[in-house]
Amino acid sequence: MSRKPWHFHRRTFLRGAGATLALPFLECMGASAKTLPRPKRFCSIYFPYGVSLPKKKDASAKWQWFPDAVGRDYKFNESLKCLEPLREHLSILGGLSHPHGRKIGGHDSADIFLTAAELKGGQLKNSASIDQLMAAQLGDDTRFRSLSLSVDGGVGEATRSSTLSFSRSGQPVPALHNPRVVFNRLFGKEDRSLQDQRQELQNSKNMLDLVLDHSKSVRRKLGKQDQDKFDEYLQSVRQIEQRVERSERWLDVPKPQVNAAGLHLDADDKTPGELIKTMLDLMYLAIQTDSTRFLTYQMGNMNGATSIATKFPSLLGFGKNQHSLAHGWNKPGGAEALGKWDRFRAQQLSYFLQRLQDTPEQDGTLLDHTMVLYGSSNSNTHNNTNYPLVVAGGNDLGLKHGGYHRFGSDVPLSNLFVTMMNRLGMPTKNFVDSTGEMTELIA
Repeated sequence: MSRKPWHFHRRTFLRGAGATLALPFLECMGASAKTLPRPKRFCSIYFPYGVSLPKKKDASAKWQWFPDAVGRDYKFNESLKCLEPLREHLSILGGLSHPHGRKIGGHDSADIFLTAAELKGGQLKNSASIDQLMAAQLGDDTRFRSLSLSVDGGVGEATRSSTLSFSRSGQPVPALHNPRVVFNRLFGKEDRSLQDQRQELQNSKNMLDLVLDHSKSVRRKLGKQDQDKFDEYLQSVRQIEQRVERSERWLDVPKPQVNAAGLHLDADDKTPGELIKTMLDLMYLAIQTDSTRFLTYQMGNMNGATSIATKFPSLLGFGKNQHSLAHGWNKPGGAEALGKWDRFRAQQLSYFLQRLQDTPEQDGTLLDHTMVLYGSSNSNTHNNTNYPLVVAGGNDLGLKHGGYHRFGSDVPLSNLFVTMMNRLGMPTKNFVDSTGEMTELIA
């Protein structure tokens, strides 16, 4: 097809007065857009401690997180009712868990939400998370291979991790938690000239070359146990080297400019409503500008009463802190109290999904080309089975939605991961303990 004079390439930029602005998708981009590979994305949002699960006969039964009946004719209870407008773009999943996670402590399971690894005894080394495997194989077309976010930030500690993302060697990928830092990384301007930036990157490469060269002689002098520890250190150095090389490739490509109006970039743990919304807005902008295609957001870790996010419910007017709400779900009034907190979190999910659905992209929407996994690794506190899960989006990637599916204990959550990776164009037969694809979600 010949390109008309008024056809623009999808990556067309407006330039003028020293500013560079990435254009949104326009109809006149249609000709070139059809020839470009369709973006395929994965996003995971995690919350700790599970949900409200009162029995049907209880007075608080309407706060049961899971619907009462399986199939397409299910009805949302109060906790998830805000997702009704998005029914045809999501599925509710019940009964799933990681078999390896059933054997560990109730506060230990967040670490393996995206890895399905076995952490037992003194063996606390994790394995690769699916977002990092996806990013490693499919992340070359964007400025950032992946984006890891959390409320607490950093990596936390083993079994109380503050990130959902783990590298190929099982090392935690530090998560960002400050909205302004995230914004600046994605869209911020550099105060230095391109020449200065290029020189700084070259200096970094020279330093890393020296470190890696010297490491060969150091490693030979170490015992086996120290060699293993040293190899983990070298893996981190090589990851830095890869980031430097990636920064070099993107140095001459201007960062997209976005409208920061309405973003609460100074929000912190004292203003949790603004903080969560802003982080979701930043995730949306990262997707909209195609800055990355693989994102994770941990809305709270499992570090008991010391987690930053545990005070969020009380600050937002839900009475108790998150840890107390989770532990009190089966006490008088506890199911309703926790259910209202579940509803608040679901409202944040609904907001994020609706923004993606309202944004056109090629012959669909951003949501049609993005698979979103939302949920927890507890059904309720200390119970590591029957994860509450929502899978949304990916309608144009081959996912089928509109139902509530209930699985038996013989179906591992890894089957969902295999299904998602295959829909992304990443052929996968097995992931950890998977037994096949989840055909219920395949169009």
